[in-house]
Amino acid sequence: MKTINYVLTGLGGQGILFLTKVLATTALTKGFNILGAETHGMAQRGGSVVSHLRVGDARSSLIRAGEADFLLSMDEAEAYRYLPYLKKGAKLFANAPSNAFPNEKVAAFLDKNQIEPFAMEASKIAMDLGSPRSTNLAMIAFYAAFDSGPLSADDLRATVDSMSPGAFKTTNLKIFDACYDTGRKMAIK
Repeated sequence: MKTINYVLTGLGGQGILFLTKVLATTALTKGFNILGAETHGMAQRGGSVVSHLRVGDARSSLIRAGEADFLLSMDEAEAYRYLPYLKKGAKLFANAPSNAFPNEKVAAFLDKNQIEPFAMEASKIAMDLGSPRSTNLAMIAFYAAFDSGPLSADDLRATVDSMSPGAFKTTNLKIFDACYDTGRKMAIK
């Protein structure tokens, strides 16, 4: 299998490591090899956090600039910061207002590199559904809705189901389903 590279970004406390764990667990369940690396800047003080996840037969855990297939970002500014990691034709998923993302300064770079940007206010949806700390699950579901990469929506949802503690399972799956539906509406356009 060709190696698929994910860069996952956000700020400390947004659940980047859990987001990575869900993707990695799903990949392992499907029988794929994985390698990963995490960088925690000033994570405890809301600083930048980036995680690299490589699915397939990779030899190094770090992804070089221009090699990522996907960037999932829990924060709009962090999405812009890590754009250089994306390769030509990659997909960008950001927790940002869909009607204002990407900003004009970045749109030209994305167009030039044939990078498809997708945005959803994941934190707002998670808050509206009663679980603001589940923004990371909202982003996984949003990504899953576009049916890109080796991990299907059903596989990701099954992992969320199995990893969610009993008290949070119903809410986590409700958030997953709502954000998957939001993403599907965008993907079909």
